[in-house]
Amino acid sequence: MANPKLLRRILLRSPLNDTVLDGARLFFSPFHEWRSHYSSIAPETLTQEENPGDNNSNKWFTLPPYTSTVDGGILGKEIARNRLENKNDAAIGRGAANPPYSSSTTALKWVVRCCPELPRSLVQKLFRLRQVRRESCDIGHSEMGDELQKPRLRRVTAKDSMNLGDRIYLPISVQEFPVDKKEYHCNEEEVSFIRSLELYKDPAIIVVNKPPGMPVQGGIGIKRSLDELAATCLSYDCLEPPRLVHRLDRDSSGILVMGRTQTSATVLHTIFREKTFGASHDVGKEIDNVKRILQRRYWALVIGSPRHRKGFISAPLRKVVLDNGKSDRITVMHNSQTLASQHAITKYKVIGSSHGYTWLELSPITGRKHQLRVHCAEVLGTPILGDYKYGWQAHKNWKPFPCSNHENNSNEVPKRKILPFGLDLDNGDISDKHPRLHLHCKQMVLPDISLVLQNVQLYSDYDLSHLESIKLVASLPSHMQRSWELTNS
Repeated sequence: MANPKLLRRILLRSPLNDTVLDGARLFFSPFHEWRSHYSSIAPETLTQEENPGDNNSNKWFTLPPYTSTVDGGILGKEIARNRLENKNDAAIGRGAANPPYSSSTTALKWVVRCCPELPRSLVQKLFRLRQVRRESCDIGHSEMGDELQKPRLRRVTAKDSMNLGDRIYLPISVQEFPVDKKEYHCNEEEVSFIRSLELYKDPAIIVVNKPPGMPVQGGIGIKRSLDELAATCLSYDCLEPPRLVHRLDRDSSGILVMGRTQTSATVLHTIFREKTFGASHDVGKEIDNVKRILQRRYWALVIGSPRHRKGFISAPLRKVVLDNGKSDRITVMHNSQTLASQHAITKYKVIGSSHGYTWLELSPITGRKHQLRVHCAEVLGTPILGDYKYGWQAHKNWKPFPCSNHENNSNEVPKRKILPFGLDLDNGDISDKHPRLHLHCKQMVLPDISLVLQNVQLYSDYDLSHLESIKLVASLPSHMQRSWELTNS
């Protein structure tokens, strides 16, 4: 007959409610899921090393056991530098027992990751007051002579490294901490609209075709932003909300990528950042011959026509603060002592010209704020239609594009489609008195992060020089589609 004490301890040691995603085991916020799964641990089930008068030793709030995790920052850097010229450098530290992209984590970081709702200051205070415990294991022997792991509960500091299988115990009082996180509730029509924007989804990322006029992030005067709406409408079966990895201006449109897990978001964010950093140091090189694992192509309708039908713009940018800090704008820096962190590079080519307007395909090699808008207005001398911030002079005497079809002579007023969140997508084309910004992220090529995460977890010698890619295409918004038809009629 099996030893009941041994069985009891084995059951207590079994992992609870862990989710496998992207080839890595991930754990989510306790305040939404764990309360019903993780019970309070009574002191008699553990070999504790506590002060006799410590009342907190009676009950604890348990976090999941620590498992080896993929370091998204390291992995993202290795993917970003995996270009044709240095693909042999992609594997560093091969032959190690653990995957080269795994990382050790401190107790503080593990608590913050598992409990994002808890303020960091509170977590640090718990460590400072020595109210956090860690369960580690020693090898002992049972009455039957078999080896048995005996859990031990000890104080842990914020900087202590976690070992595989370690559990963190917090005071049970953290469950009573009020969470002031504002939740957005969408009706059925709003959920349906947000989900209609979806272009692509896999376990690691979700991609939407952002409509013009919808802000990506919240701020002063912004009631609903896309990142908040995505948390409500696009989480699906994933317990973590989608996270932004790059930005689009409020008035621009097109492909917007979000990470569905913290790891995938970190990987992608690093790739976007390293893309800019690497390209800034390629100034003066044959940047057109460099293989890039992240490619973006925008379509823009500009006023006028550039001198050359295609080429590269390499003009550093800087921010200028105006109105005593109330506003700012980006401008080209005319200074020979330019830092690499200020370089901005854009590849462009003409798609077509008509009636004094030009359709351009813009490929940003770097990712600076308002890069495409400033390069078009200040370098090419062809501001983007609807860009009143950087092309206000061109719009000063601008007149709407004349329409010669029967719609212009019709006395009937077309019914505008009422969309959720106050969006009006029926106006703003080239024939309108006040056209919208004509800038759209139409195409993107990025590495298959979901496949990468699965493979680096399974194979310690996974070769990043042969990455699978995802190709995304987003249709033009209605105002740009209408302008395209008018200029090509």
